[in-house]
Amino acid sequence: MYTSDLNNTIKWASQYKEEKLFGRYVTFAAIEPILKNLPNQFNVQEIGHSHKGVPIYKINIGEGETKILIWTQMHGNESTGTKAVFDLFQWLVNADSKVISQLLKACTLVFVPMLNPDGAEAYTRVNAQNIDLNRDAVDLIAPESKLLNAVLKGVNPKFCFNLHDQRTIFSIDKKPASISFLAPSEEESRTVTRGREITMAVISHMFETLNPLIPGQIGRYTDEFYPTATGDNFQKAGHHTILIEAGHFNDDYDREVVRQLNFIALLSGITFIAYEIEFNNFETYFTIPNNEKKYLDIIYKNIILSEENRMIDVGVTFKEVLTNGKITFIPEIKYVTDLSVYNANQIIDKKGELFKNKASLFQLLDK
Repeated sequence: MYTSDLNNTIKWASQYKEEKLFGRYVTFAAIEPILKNLPNQFNVQEIGHSHKGVPIYKINIGEGETKILIWTQMHGNESTGTKAVFDLFQWLVNADSKVISQLLKACTLVFVPMLNPDGAEAYTRVNAQNIDLNRDAVDLIAPESKLLNAVLKGVNPKFCFNLHDQRTIFSIDKKPASISFLAPSEEESRTVTRGREITMAVISHMFETLNPLIPGQIGRYTDEFYPTATGDNFQKAGHHTILIEAGHFNDDYDREVVRQLNFIALLSGITFIAYEIEFNNFETYFTIPNNEKKYLDIIYKNIILSEENRMIDVGVTFKEVLTNGKITFIPEIKYVTDLSVYNANQIIDKKGELFKNKASLFQLLDK
């Protein structure tokens, strides 16, 4: 059976939330006490340390033949997947025991929940050595990359989930891309191998589960082959790797709504893997629209630049900055042009308000 009863899954997403985690800034200090207090059915093991010496953990649960590896926050400033994983822990402990026991007899779930704790603390994409862990799958320079590779070899999972966040700018036909998926390519030609078909079948099921909730807000990430990327190399090695990119939902700058969507996607994917046999229904994957980059944080419409005697729009994006342990969103002007093909979280019509020149537009940011 699949847990694809949408009403149940939505209820679970609200009911089994790890309340100790909230917002965008999720650090090792926040997850450590939760890890140390997980119930006995979880096997919690410290497997090594980050470049700065912060512990990195592996958590196992289940005894099934199908092994699934899930890791989060290999980019330190991408925390939505970490929250979703800890919500999944709550579900595994507290939800319907029959559903869970069946799942854990079919699967062994292995988690690395925060691969890059140094980046999480500094709120950076890279680790403390300035290495992008998602481009270190071949050279394995970073200690965090070596640890993930060792887990991969030790577990030999049939499936992997690689959990990331994407920027607000990603869109689908003027709507924010709240969730995006990818079945990574295995080489430059992007051939649809049988391995990719299996990965696509899992994504197709997740898409069909989520789409009634957020129609028109699910995208497909580019399948350009990156020779040093983690997902591409794991997929190439025969581990069916599903990329989930958590994006923007209207006004959800803490990504708490998208956290629930991420939980639903993850749960639907895992349960599909547990009970599916053939993995032949993958064609839906190709109907998922490609991500675009046409969504901004603010658009100021209908501004007149008097020196140029023309009407323009101003597009603003937010830069995320860590300040005193909190994330602040600093507005920056990205576009000064006709933005009729763009949309935004907030649109403000200036109704022909006069500004002298482009330099004067920075007054908008003060407001």
